[in-house]
Amino acid sequence: MSLLQLDRVTVGYRPGTPVLQQVSLSVVAGAFAALIGPNGSGKSTILRVAAGVMAPWSGTVTLAGQDLNECSRRDLARRVAVVPQAAVSDFEFSVEETVAMGRHPHLKRFQGMGDEDRLAVTQALELTSTTDLASRSIRELSGGERQRVIIARALAQQPQLLLLDEPTNHLDINHQVEILDLLSELHEETGLTIVCVTHDLNAAAEFGEQLVLMEAGRPLAVGSAAQVLTEDLVRQAYGVDVWIEQIGGRARIIPKSRRHTVESTVTHRSQV
Repeated sequence: MSLLQLDRVTVGYRPGTPVLQQVSLSVVAGAFAALIGPNGSGKSTILRVAAGVMAPWSGTVTLAGQDLNECSRRDLARRVAVVPQAAVSDFEFSVEETVAMGRHPHLKRFQGMGDEDRLAVTQALELTSTTDLASRSIRELSGGERQRVIIARALAQQPQLLLLDEPTNHLDINHQVEILDLLSELHEETGLTIVCVTHDLNAAAEFGEQLVLMEAGRPLAVGSAAQVLTEDLVRQAYGVDVWIEQIGGRARIIPKSRRHTVESTVTHRSQV
């Protein structure tokens, strides 16, 4: 069953300059989908459309069969959670206070949190292994810790759909693995539908069940890692040659340096 459905969606940031052009895309409920593609191909715009932040110029976007145009902002905030590229607070909120912000869409104006809300916050902290950070200021945390807290805030919303825009951006390799492992565990344990934008093709191959390769505002290929991450498709989308190796049953993409290619050609010619 499709949870998120884009049907012939066209949208952009300036009139007459579309970023997405007649895009149709379906994300099955319970899937871990990875959006990949070069800069400017429309990945983040798909997230904005899916979150209801951008309204299509034409076409429709549905969540569990309901047109997003028919959903209130409050209803959408209950059903769709977004983890942005970078989340920096100018205020000294504690981790627990930050995660509790995820309950705001479920509360009436001036209403305090009840038992159900406090339980959702506690569970979100536990799922992201941030319980021990609860009393600390969000501004004191490392990048990896802060990203886990932002994910916990999103989980406290108890959404149907979790959207992440390059969640490992600016993190070192240790924290990148930590965040991606966390998302994979959340997906497996809760069945949460995840759509994640990433520039890391190897991470997409490792964690993505459904890959969407974008090119110039349209999906170039949609499918499994084996179907999408081929030498021809990567070359067409990115304009670079790659080696694709299978390691541990997973595709590993290694770019071919143009410098290396030139040096190899020169060496070959000098030997002839």
